[in-house]
Amino acid sequence: MFSSQKNVFWQALIFTIFIFALGMIAGVVLENWRTSKIDFLFQKSEIDLLDAKIQNQIYTENNFDCSSAIDENMKFADRIYGEAKMLEKYEGASRLTEDLYLEHKKYDLLRTLLLLNSIKLKEKCNVTYDEVVYFYNFNEENIEKKIRQGVFSNQLREIKELKGSSVLLIPIAANMNVSSIELVLQMYQVDKQNLPLIVINRNKKVDSLMDTQQMLSYLRQ
Repeated sequence: MFSSQKNVFWQALIFTIFIFALGMIAGVVLENWRTSKIDFLFQKSEIDLLDAKIQNQIYTENNFDCSSAIDENMKFADRIYGEAKMLEKYEGASRLTEDLYLEHKKYDLLRTLLLLNSIKLKEKCNVTYDEVVYFYNFNEENIEKKIRQGVFSNQLREIKELKGSSVLLIPIAANMNVSSIELVLQMYQVDKQNLPLIVINRNKKVDSLMDTQQMLSYLRQ
């Protein structure tokens, strides 16, 4: 009887060790997969930054086709928006490292460039889309502001999915200690104390919670 109990104990121990090892291996494989995806985004954002800078230079000139420029800028904005959402998923699933923080900063610079491109296009072309800029704090710790940011993010995602290419949605983290973003905040007369804040078509500011339909009423489309 004692021998039988001893065998059961060893069998249970071996099974537990096997399950634990299997979990460890699965965790390592998953983390390596995430790392490879993040590395891909790192490399791609470098190319995207260069692309946005070149577009900005082109929009400074007068010899470009407005229709093509508007279409390309919107496609570029939608692609960057999708990539940044993917990065946020990896940020939520992994420990926030300095590399992830720097990558987030690069995407905020990219979106700032997209905003400046949009401003230039609006000056030179007949732009009909609604420009929605969302200023927020990255890794917000204040609970009340964090809740508002969550509500705003969900509403803007819903509006973007509903309106598609008729809305240029540009989320920018305002607390990244980046000089160009600080200048944009001054240009839009945004006080960091009032974040999160949504600016629609550079004239309507939303800093309090409201239902999605009311926010949609501020759009021209």
